[in-house]
Amino acid sequence: MTRVVVLNGSLRMEKGLTGKILTPFLEGLQQAGAVVDMSYVKRMNILPCAGDLSCWNKNPGRCHIHDDMQTLYPKLRDADILVIATPVYVPLPGEMQNVLNRLVCLLEEKVTVRHGRSRAKFRPGVNIKTVVLVSSSGWWEKGNFRTVERIVRELAKDASVHYAGALLRPHIDWFERNQKKKEKIIAAAREAGLQLVRKETIAKETLSVIAQPLISYKRFLSEMS
Repeated sequence: MTRVVVLNGSLRMEKGLTGKILTPFLEGLQQAGAVVDMSYVKRMNILPCAGDLSCWNKNPGRCHIHDDMQTLYPKLRDADILVIATPVYVPLPGEMQNVLNRLVCLLEEKVTVRHGRSRAKFRPGVNIKTVVLVSSSGWWEKGNFRTVERIVRELAKDASVHYAGALLRPHIDWFERNQKKKEKIIAAAREAGLQLVRKETIAKETLSVIAQPLISYKRFLSEMS
């Protein structure tokens, strides 16, 4: 049985636009037999990392900050797949950045050099093998996701696990205006969930459908000006 933990950083939570892509993706995961556990980061009391690395030096693997991360750590250790779902801010909502920083205690303090970079890996007992990004943005360009995607990709590399790709939905505010494309995008997001569980990867073609333009760049600029 595949276990999936979803960290949803949308500050609007159930009303957030990121959910328009995340929901069918999770449906696909569940249809493929995965068990999904989603947490809205906004609802949790998660403090910033203290930065003292006591989870490496004094008490390896244990964070001394007693807040809601303590309820997340067991779920993360048991998960096979970690889904980071977030809108693009500058670059991330602050609550989501706090969560990502607090994942350091799941990493071993020993590092190795791979491809010219020092990297760690998840500690024994942390089952995560795959990381996925689901993200939405109000801007037209896919390039607006570049920083957020780099953060999540680097997280996977630092933990020495597979980065399966990103479900990106630019100019999400126009999602409801094109019903035909909307249906295709929802179907592709659901298919991405199925592929991830069954094949442990997501086809580039599927991700391209999810990120396809809904309107022309010229029209976007016209309506935004």
